[in-house]
Amino acid sequence: MMGALSIFKKYNKTFWASNTIELFERWAWYGFYMALALFLVNSKDTGALGFTQAQKGIIMGTGSMLLYFLPVVTGAIADKVGYKKILYLSFALYISGFYMMRSFHSFEMAFFSFIWICVGGAFFKPIITAMISKTTNSETASIGFGIFYMMVNIGGFIGPFIAGILLKKGWDYVFFMSIIVVALNYVVTFFFFKEPIEKSSERGLAKKIGQAFINIWITMQNWRYVLFLIIMSIFWAAYNQLYYTFPVFVDEWVDITILYDALHSILPGLAEAVGNENGSISTPTFLSLNSFFIICFQLVVSAFVMRFRSLTAMMGGIFVLAGGLGLMFSFQSGWIIMLGVLIFALGEMASSPKFTEYVGRIAPDDKKALYLGSSYIAIALGHQIAGFLSGSLYEEISDKIFLLKKEVAERGLQIPEVSAEFTKNDYLQEAAQQMNMTVSELSDFLWVNYHPQNIWMIYAGVAFLAVVLLWIYDRVILKRQ
Repeated sequence: MMGALSIFKKYNKTFWASNTIELFERWAWYGFYMALALFLVNSKDTGALGFTQAQKGIIMGTGSMLLYFLPVVTGAIADKVGYKKILYLSFALYISGFYMMRSFHSFEMAFFSFIWICVGGAFFKPIITAMISKTTNSETASIGFGIFYMMVNIGGFIGPFIAGILLKKGWDYVFFMSIIVVALNYVVTFFFFKEPIEKSSERGLAKKIGQAFINIWITMQNWRYVLFLIIMSIFWAAYNQLYYTFPVFVDEWVDITILYDALHSILPGLAEAVGNENGSISTPTFLSLNSFFIICFQLVVSAFVMRFRSLTAMMGGIFVLAGGLGLMFSFQSGWIIMLGVLIFALGEMASSPKFTEYVGRIAPDDKKALYLGSSYIAIALGHQIAGFLSGSLYEEISDKIFLLKKEVAERGLQIPEVSAEFTKNDYLQEAAQQMNMTVSELSDFLWVNYHPQNIWMIYAGVAFLAVVLLWIYDRVILKRQ
């Protein structure tokens, strides 16, 4: 215990400032990102944008892809211009982007706003990780990165948890929360963040950016590594349904009032604080459980998977995650869905950290930084695929309005098309009235007759495909080296 405390004393002010900046940025990002799918597709009379699932998939998939690909360029810019200046720029892009996202209502401008936000994230992303590396050494790095990942998950829990509570007052409050929290980082950066002192590079910015792409090309010459990245992009495509599709599925189909009732019976004050006017828990608050489970169990899971090879741990973790996805998209019961989130989180804890560890191990000693940098290509590609899986595919299998329109057409009912004046909620209510049902009864009817839960086979199947391909990669491709 005393040894661990002595290590804590060896971290300087910039290390703690960097972790605080990361905490606030993750708080702002996940508070916004966990609710983004709902904001894009929910009915306009709730203050959301009322887009289709396909439009949501295009916006989230493309923007998030750029978020993970652009650091190839933005990292080089930060090295040349200076970390502090780039942090200020990223905060400005975040704040203006959040404000634009809440202000614009067309698909084109919402798309532009999210791209703008993701560019801000791409400027931010490489800096803090680099600072943790620069402010630690061989003795302090292990605990230092452990603290960093803890800050990520604490921010990932607080953001959606509070966003869900604020959502009771309206969508503007969610965006203003993210704006205020990012703005706090100006204070932390100005007073406590110290620019790393390094020898100035004689190489120009254009040459540094060019070298970054050359580095990617160098790693792409290793076809086995490229194959590994392609397989892992399939995993990330399944994993990202936590953000792209699960919030929408829960909002449309899952009854989480039973969780509110259970919480109210134990802690009525807390239940009323986090609950909404319908006697339920808002979807973003419910989704914050994923990060909460990681905070609680990451150390235990990490200790357990230490005994396995990195690739074996990844396969096992993704297999568990696939089971979690199956539960998350198969039932309407809040308890079973929560169990699915827990299983998903356990799979994530076993597989996700091992991805970076495995890349670091297979990279040649003189090219570790190149390989670790290019590994983000798999995550970027995974986001693009996730956008497709959560867009038209989800819409045709599970989207409530899409399925209802099929039933309306089959019955020959006359209901106006969804528009700015006649919202998705108006459509649901009118259809329920003409079918002599309540909205709740109509939802149950669609669940029984159109089986939106079948989407679980797609998402769990994609994750399971990644496991099978990794097994083949391990047993066939690597054995032939």
